Amino acid sequence: MNPPAPRSRTARRRISYDVRIVALVLAGGLPAILVVFILLALDHHSARVVWTIGGLLVFAWISAAVAVRSRVVRPLQTLANLLAALREGDYSIRARGADLDDALGLAFAEVNALREPLRVQRLGAVEAIALLQRVMAEVDVAMFAVDASGVLRLVNRAGERLLGQSGDALLGQRAVDIGLGECLAGEPRRMLEASFPGDDGRWELRRSGFRQGGVPMQLIVLSDVRRVLREEERRAWQRLVRVLSHEINNSLAPIQSLAGSLRALLSRTPRPADAEEDLERGLAVIGGRAESLGRFMRGYAQMARLPAPVRAPVDVSRWVDRVAQLDKRLPVHIRPGPPVTISADGDQLDQLLINLVSNAVDAASETGGGVEVTWQRQGDVLELDVIDDGPGLAATSNLFTPFFTTKRNGTGIGLVLSRQIAEGHGGTLSLENRSDGRGCVARVRVPIKG
Repeated sequence: MNPPAPRSRTARRRISYDVRIVALVLAGGLPAILVVFILLALDHHSARVVWTIGGLLVFAWISAAVAVRSRVVRPLQTLANLLAALREGDYSIRARGADLDDALGLAFAEVNALREPLRVQRLGAVEAIALLQRVMAEVDVAMFAVDASGVLRLVNRAGERLLGQSGDALLGQRAVDIGLGECLAGEPRRMLEASFPGDDGRWELRRSGFRQGGVPMQLIVLSDVRRVLREEERRAWQRLVRVLSHEINNSLAPIQSLAGSLRALLSRTPRPADAEEDLERGLAVIGGRAESLGRFMRGYAQMARLPAPVRAPVDVSRWVDRVAQLDKRLPVHIRPGPPVTISADGDQLDQLLINLVSNAVDAASETGGGVEVTWQRQGDVLELDVIDDGPGLAATSNLFTPFFTTKRNGTGIGLVLSRQIAEGHGGTLSLENRSDGRGCVARVRVPIKG
């Protein structure tokens, strides 16, 4: 144990910097003062002369120490004031005497140069915070920030409306006490059925972490999905009514016209010689339009009532062979892939592949090309391609739009139904033009194990 050392360090720390400067100057001049007094004493001067000269020397000695203290301490105080002003955000103060050829002037110059980047950074931070607060206030999504202890620290206007209280009343309360406890547990991104004082219904919950002032926080975002769903439902109904009206009018208009013509033909006396032929031709057209309308409605009903897949083992090679033989218009070439058995609904996969092969055959027939089916395994996913040598895709924006078709007798149901089947199995369906030549590739990706 050596206690004097800590006391000595404590004593040194208690002596201020300016006192130490004065002490060092006095210590530096002390030997000279002592020498002068000794020389005066050895020369046998009178006491009056000794004290007069000694007093003048001591006065000059102390004055010099005070002057040195002022020249050393005052610039440091100025520098400290400048740094304090920068810390407080006051960038209007500048240091005079910023001379690059002088050590102290160089320090002043560097502090002056520091003002502008700090001012720009502070201005940017203030503007960013103002923008963030504005966005949070105007966005129509409830947002809450909760600290690690579960206390609400931030809420926007939508959050105030949802909880039915003002922000001043909500801040500082525990999230559990104001109905946000369920939002802090479970998956960070999910759909949530919840009731709040300001509203109830179905919400999309998104929760993420961030730090504010070094303190961990959780950001809770609650989006009301009912409005979006209602808007999408309204658009879907508009599209459905528009397509149904178009298709039904396309069938009813010629039927009504032909019915009027046939009625006029039957009322004529005597009837023309070719009346029987005109009647048969008109009824055939009416029957054809009625059959087309019936196919359209059956296709729509099939798409709307697609059941969940009933999974069972499906051998991919046998599945492709079976479907490829159904279309007799054009031979379908099969390029075998590896042996794969997937867990899927065989009937639905048949319908999917039938639609894709039929479309490929239609396209290839226009150019006299061929159709090829192949598959490969990508990890736990089966990737099956239906490749044709047709003219390719002119536009892809409406490929999966219900009831949209470029075929004369098409219903616009096949690709939509095929994609629903693929997605019902947890997979995808995509169509794109070939990169190695003319034609199109329809690619189906479905999990092997389901």
